[in-house]
Amino acid sequence: MFNPYIIIRDKEYHRFITSGFIHGDMLHLLFNMFVLYMFGTYVENIFYAIYGTMGIVLYVLMYLLGIIVSDIPSFIKHKDAPYYNALGASGGVSSLLFSFIIFDPTQDLCLYGLLCFPGFIWGALYIVYSFYMGKKGHGNINHDAHLYGGLFGILFTIIAVPGVIPNFIAQLSNFSLF
Repeated sequence: MFNPYIIIRDKEYHRFITSGFIHGDMLHLLFNMFVLYMFGTYVENIFYAIYGTMGIVLYVLMYLLGIIVSDIPSFIKHKDAPYYNALGASGGVSSLLFSFIIFDPTQDLCLYGLLCFPGFIWGALYIVYSFYMGKKGHGNINHDAHLYGGLFGILFTIIAVPGVIPNFIAQLSNFSLF
């Protein structure tokens, strides 16, 4: 588990990565793996098309760094809280989801197959929701990991694929909701 207090006390820095490979229950694992499959495959294919096998390395690097980087704010925030724990791959998965949105912002994403909006709208709503819930601090969900994982995915994608911003802007400029 990701426990900042124990990480500092026992110098168990490996928890930054190992906590991303355990989940609270089967539903948590299945949801993260579903998002990983749905959006990660798309991102991996783009990286591969641009960089060949090095693209696969970049893809894995983004996922793993997304897990680590997304936990840094929680590490700072909860370093003196011995009972704070977090787990799951949400930071890495969020980094891939937001990378997908940067590549294809007008692609419809559907919540439970019912409520569909373009990715850039869902992305903006998700960032606002994660920020708000992270500040509220209730429940056992690490909303900060969702927020910072998503922001990391955007930054990583911009660095890895410099032409993505003009493409993103072009897609949005041609977008019409109706």
